[in-house]
Amino acid sequence: MGAAPRRLLGPEGRVVCDRCFVADNFVARLRGLLGRRDLPRGEGILITPGSSIHTWFMRFPIDVVFLDGDLRVLGIAADVRPWRLRWRRGARQVLELPAGEAAARTIRAGDRLGFSEA
Repeated sequence: MGAAPRRLLGPEGRVVCDRCFVADNFVARLRGLLGRRDLPRGEGILITPGSSIHTWFMRFPIDVVFLDGDLRVLGIAADVRPWRLRWRRGARQVLELPAGEAAARTIRAGDRLGFSEA
């Protein structure tokens, strides 16, 4: 994930992720959050393309937001513990956030997300 993180916004410009890293190549998608001790509040990883995630070898729980190709929220798997697998039919991208962040940022199915231009 060599590119600089970007701010991801929800409806009405609400901040969903202050520092969103985009994993858009094989190596970045494969690595994801593996090897990290935590995921700080306000940080996340957008895996694209992708419709599933696993938390094998991870050390902390995460929230998983499944998105279509237009960054519309299809569903949320909250507080996914290590050694689990989650997928969503129709998902084209997956946003991984710290556990509890989806609720704290009031992310809901049907929300359309987008990156800040600034």
